[in-house]
Amino acid sequence: MIAGFLSGLWLAYGGMLALCMGLERHFKQVWQGLPTPLLRRGLRAVGWFGLGLSLVASVGAWGWAMGPVGGFGLISLAGFALVLLLPYRPRFAVWLPLGVAPIVALVWLMGL
Repeated sequence: MIAGFLSGLWLAYGGMLALCMGLERHFKQVWQGLPTPLLRRGLRAVGWFGLGLSLVASVGAWGWAMGPVGGFGLISLAGFALVLLLPYRPRFAVWLPLGVAPIVALVWLMGL
């Protein structure tokens, strides 16, 4: 249950982050340059794919009765975290999923 929640939240945050980086404004804010059109489209595709995987993880953790509700809640929570982080700590917002990934993997390996 905890592993499904954490993986769904991690995927939702990564998907929302990729969608944000697919916008010129946020990409320029973090990397001080403009993305190429191909990179922008790729980031948007990865973002939507991550959000879809987040919903799949939520359904896997909570079933079809509560999984979609929880999945959209996790997407909202990830979006709120990005709203708070991007204006003040944009680089931290980008590197946060990589720092949390070992914790998510450890929880999965422990079977929680």
